[in-house]
Amino acid sequence: MNTQLKTDKLSIILSLACVAHCLFMPSFLILGSGFLAISLDSELIHKILLIMVAPISIYALISGYKNHKIFSYLYIGASGLLFLTVAAILGEGTLGEFYVKGLTLLGSSIVAYAHFKNYQTCRALDCSCHE
Repeated sequence: MNTQLKTDKLSIILSLACVAHCLFMPSFLILGSGFLAISLDSELIHKILLIMVAPISIYALISGYKNHKIFSYLYIGASGLLFLTVAAILGEGTLGEFYVKGLTLLGSSIVAYAHFKNYQTCRALDCSCHE
């Protein structure tokens, strides 16, 4: 399997990690508050995930475009990354928790969708890019 398919899969996993963090971390902190000695900074985690997601996603989306010439997946993925970037940079202090979570969920879902479509296209075309 080539690098593009691996990075598409990794980008999907990291995007879903963002979704899981947004949806389940508040519940985990409430349920585990008596057992946790440390506090997890949500904005820091968003920034760390973005630093990991962005380069991998950009590489996979550009590689997918070069291999398959389908610009829409590149555009869709870039728009999802833009939502994630805005949420991470502006943060809860500017946007509020509701909007940060909304942008993060929307951006992560869009990025995962773009990589899934990129992956599907590569597999459907049975091209040399994944040998």
